[in-house]
Amino acid sequence: MSVLRFLLALGCLRLGSAVDLQPQLASVTFATNNPTLTTVALEKPLCVFDSSATLVGTYEVYLYVLAELASSKNDSVQDHTGNPLSATFQQTEGGRTSPYKAASFDLQPCSDLPSLDAIGDVFRASEILNSYLIKVGSNRACLLDPNFQGLCNPPLSAATGYRFKYALVNMSTGLVEDQTLWSDPIRTNRLAPYSAIDTWPGRRSGGMIVITSILGSLPFFLLLGFAGAIILSFVDMGSSDGETTHDSQIMQEAVPKSLETSYTSVNRGPALDRAEVYSSKLQN
Repeated sequence: MSVLRFLLALGCLRLGSAVDLQPQLASVTFATNNPTLTTVALEKPLCVFDSSATLVGTYEVYLYVLAELASSKNDSVQDHTGNPLSATFQQTEGGRTSPYKAASFDLQPCSDLPSLDAIGDVFRASEILNSYLIKVGSNRACLLDPNFQGLCNPPLSAATGYRFKYALVNMSTGLVEDQTLWSDPIRTNRLAPYSAIDTWPGRRSGGMIVITSILGSLPFFLLLGFAGAIILSFVDMGSSDGETTHDSQIMQEAVPKSLETSYTSVNRGPALDRAEVYSSKLQN
């Protein structure tokens, strides 16, 4: 875990004092797919606001989001009295008119940060990442629930640049006591068209993938046709058996007729034969 400690220390040194600090994208060590189409993972301002002086009281850090195309004249995160803005995503049209408050979290002293040595523990990995990172755009439900009362952190728009700022708020006075600079624009990913899908190896186009999918389904239809042919052959065999049985019944019906003829000739008897001889003599 010495590599993770080095990256964290390097991030704090890069950010420097709170006046010169800019929110930064989370290291690829912590977030491999960042940003996404609708989210951006940022490093929390750890050991920054309380690095030069000891803070007394309860403090929270507010995260503000501003769309890249928004006017810089409306990028203040506090009013004229020093109170932090509480504008929502809906009220600012997703940060296009002015900054909106996306998240807030307690200022955690450096001495209370969880050890990165436990990042390999699957039961504590989520807790540790939440201590070091914050994800913008992770709550979709707040936009769908009309009765939602909490802080809404809805998904960002794809292929859109956003800037971010942290503000340190004294919860006793309700005033902004310190704040970072706005970050450089961070752009969310763009949805790739099907024709640009990278299917390495082979580097096939989207059209080739469609053709390959169709060809891959042909064996199923061939197998289905083969099974149908087998079923039809069994049906035809059943019909042939029925016809053979019918012919044998006809033959069986013909047998008694021949037997009846034989029976008649046999039962004529000797008396009938003598009568026929006598009649023949009279005629002569």
